[in-house]
Amino acid sequence: MADFRYAALDSDGRERRGRIKATSPDAARAALIAKQLFATQLDPVSDAAPAPSPARAAPARLSGRTLMLFTRQLATLVSVMPLADALRTLAAQAEPERARAVLARVHAGVAEGRRLADALALEPKSFSALYRATVAAGEASGTLPESLERVAALLERQAEVRGKIIATLAYPAALMVVAVVVVAALMIFVVPKVVAQFDTVGQTLPLLTRIVIALSDVLAASWWAILIGLAVAGFGFSRALARPAFRLRFDGWLLGLPVAGRLLRALDAARLARTLATMVASRLPLVEALALTAPTLSNHVLRAAATEAMVSIREGASLSAALRRTEAFPPLLAAMAAGGEGAGRLDLMLARAADYLEREFDSFTSTALALLEPAVILIMGGMVAGIVLSILLPLLQLNSLAGL
Repeated sequence: MADFRYAALDSDGRERRGRIKATSPDAARAALIAKQLFATQLDPVSDAAPAPSPARAAPARLSGRTLMLFTRQLATLVSVMPLADALRTLAAQAEPERARAVLARVHAGVAEGRRLADALALEPKSFSALYRATVAAGEASGTLPESLERVAALLERQAEVRGKIIATLAYPAALMVVAVVVVAALMIFVVPKVVAQFDTVGQTLPLLTRIVIALSDVLAASWWAILIGLAVAGFGFSRALARPAFRLRFDGWLLGLPVAGRLLRALDAARLARTLATMVASRLPLVEALALTAPTLSNHVLRAAATEAMVSIREGASLSAALRRTEAFPPLLAAMAAGGEGAGRLDLMLARAADYLEREFDSFTSTALALLEPAVILIMGGMVAGIVLSILLPLLQLNSLAGL
């Protein structure tokens, strides 16, 4: 019997660490599964104290693009050459230097006799528990190249969706920043110099002019205090979001918004469906797949609902019934899951559900962006027009008085 040190996820998705005695790594994994623990790292315990490695002094992390490229290349190479040779080849050509160091440590782990999933666990910052679990399932079933292909496709699709979200928000955000800067510059630097000419008129200024002057005085005198107040408010809000109870209430409020809530729900549901489809296709048990997938959801209400569904499945419910019971995910997802369960193609139907939800998100955001651009321009034009009108009204008033 040998001692093994493990890191594992329990049925609630929490990480557990400890030691276990077994005759082999596979026996240790089987013993952990019997305890409802899914191993993400499993290392034999050596009696000798490990020598410190200078290469570990400065842990690095693979970028998203580097991780996608590595996964796709490794999926191709392991189908035509031994795993250790494939890792050595990829480590030698990786860029930049920190990525080369990460892959070199993974290659060293495999060369020492570790399974690929255990070697990847040496770099947990670069390879998530979900990534390692999918690789472990592929190794256990003898379908490592196919599992790596699925992970690569998942990473590429996630990067594509993330890029679309950034591209959708970037332009209107830039327009809004320009609008705020232009209006602030007019109110702080232009309006005070112009309205100073009206101080000696001796007439009551129009209401719009008085409102603009008052706002201009506040901004000119206290712009630094306003910026500090906004920074403090932003910091306080970020700290509040770190508290689980507040974050849960805030995420629930987001889901309750008329249009944005539906989009956020569809986006997280698509992420859940696509990730589950990848892991189910890799023959990972559904309970363990949900335990690994739930933490990837950005909305904490939906994350809690996914955990609740996992508990229901462990108690004997089907995925579709568990999703319906939470009442948190779109009905389409539960319906597609039910169809996949009935046909024995759950992975395929989950992938199609993800495609549909992502297309719905893309089409709506494209329409919203087309409407948001002119709306921002109209708002900016209205604010500038109000400032200009507040300056012109006193001039027109003076001209009227001069003509009497």
